[in-house]
Amino acid sequence: MPGSNVDAGDPAAGALSAEIARLSDLPIGDLRARWRTVFCKVPPPTLSRNLLFRTLAYRLQADRFGDLDAETRRILDSVKLDGRGDTLKGVIAGFRRPDWKLQPGTVLSREWKGKMHRVTITSDGFSWDGKTYKSLTQTAFAITGTRWNGPRFFGFRNKPARETEA
Repeated sequence: MPGSNVDAGDPAAGALSAEIARLSDLPIGDLRARWRTVFCKVPPPTLSRNLLFRTLAYRLQADRFGDLDAETRRILDSVKLDGRGDTLKGVIAGFRRPDWKLQPGTVLSREWKGKMHRVTITSDGFSWDGKTYKSLTQTAFAITGTRWNGPRFFGFRNKPARETEA
């Protein structure tokens, strides 16, 4: 591998280089399938082909040669981003999906502009006002007429929801 100090005579390093080269030629659909195999979960839908490839290549190398040591992780976790005081660790934590699971039959309640709205979780999605929506975000949009993060609107995020009544 160019730019690394891995022993080029190591057969495992050669096999790893060949596997990474194969990854670089895969279309995005195949990279997403490989992601599911490697990480045992669906990749984020907004991840570009380039980032899918780079993350998979890193994971393959880390699995073969070892991941970052504790000191390097500590340094990266403390790095400040954009002068705002956000740390890399904090930003990454913000990308994690919540652990909550909504079961069919659950009713969510939210007051908006003086009216109580109740959304029922179904096996098909989110039912409100006689219609079924695929996501909480679509449901929040139907209620408010403005773009909201659905989980935030219904109180599933750490930051409190804001009402911007006109």
